[in-house]
Amino acid sequence: MLRLSKKMLYAIEAVLDIAYNAGSEPVQSRDITARQGIPKRYLEQALQLLVRENILIGVRGPRGGYRLARERRRISVGDIVRVVRTMEAKDALSDDITGSDLGHKIVRPLWQELHQELLRRLDTISIDDLCSRANQAGIDSAGRLKLDYSI
Repeated sequence: MLRLSKKMLYAIEAVLDIAYNAGSEPVQSRDITARQGIPKRYLEQALQLLVRENILIGVRGPRGGYRLARERRRISVGDIVRVVRTMEAKDALSDDITGSDLGHKIVRPLWQELHQELLRRLDTISIDDLCSRANQAGIDSAGRLKLDYSI
């Protein structure tokens, strides 16, 4: 079952931070931690999983960090949610064979329908959409501050 967990919020925030603050250099995890306040133990685990699932690219070296693996308009919130769900433990109810007929035949199928509808909705929201919302909210972008337009 889908639940909004800290790990899920942190993963979405981290990808959004990378997309919103990316300049010419990769975004370093310490910068994400400083801006978002995400504990390093959660962040590193989430970032590595997002790299394995081709949402992010890890760049090695002293100026390394993370970049998006594809255009931000091609990464949906649903993509990130699905990745994090694999990282989290299964909900105890999903394997529970006890319960009433009402629970098994009515309530759980209803919850599954709502779950699928939520994922479909999350698939329609791209990281680019969230970056636009951040821009409209007046949130500064570290990447834009570092851009140099001089020739």
